[in-house]
Amino acid sequence: MKLAIATLLAGSAAAFSPSAMKASSSALKMGYETELGVQEPLGFYDPLNLLADADQAKFEQFRAAELKHGRVCQLAFLGYLTTWSGIRLPGSLGDVPFADIPAGHPAVFKVPTAGLLQILIFCGFLEIYGFKQAEGSFPGDFTATTLFPVGYLGASTEEAQYKLRAQELNQGRAAQMGVLALLFHEQINGKPFIFFDPHF
Repeated sequence: MKLAIATLLAGSAAAFSPSAMKASSSALKMGYETELGVQEPLGFYDPLNLLADADQAKFEQFRAAELKHGRVCQLAFLGYLTTWSGIRLPGSLGDVPFADIPAGHPAVFKVPTAGLLQILIFCGFLEIYGFKQAEGSFPGDFTATTLFPVGYLGASTEEAQYKLRAQELNQGRAAQMGVLALLFHEQINGKPFIFFDPHF
């Protein structure tokens, strides 16, 4: 177990260490090294070479998936903080009151099957009908969606919009690593957060 954790931590640390990354020549020819999100110290980072033969449509598909994962993980991180602080909604899922559902990943095993199905159906609804990418817009911009418009509504200029998009990418990436760390810490000692302990 310790070896597996050490291996995963070493791999995640390597992802953030500054190193001379070489993207494939075909990827560089496509111009992905100048895309939004390519920042120091990593620069263009494609360790699995997924963009080696990708066209612009494929790149935008990957970017949309990255944004989606980042947004979900930001909500998940807030959910972790909320439930671990003891806050629960009133009501119940069938015979199980929300107050009885534990925080963290054990909640998955406490939620009734009907509740899990409701969550999956709602996510599927959002995926198919709730969020629609406008034709010609950049990945993650759902302002043209009639049901749930999501985008960069406060950005009045193109420069401000670019800045907001870069910030969201960074925050989403941080949230993905943050949620992963919470899950690992919870498995190690049952406590996903690191609190200051003067006796430590």
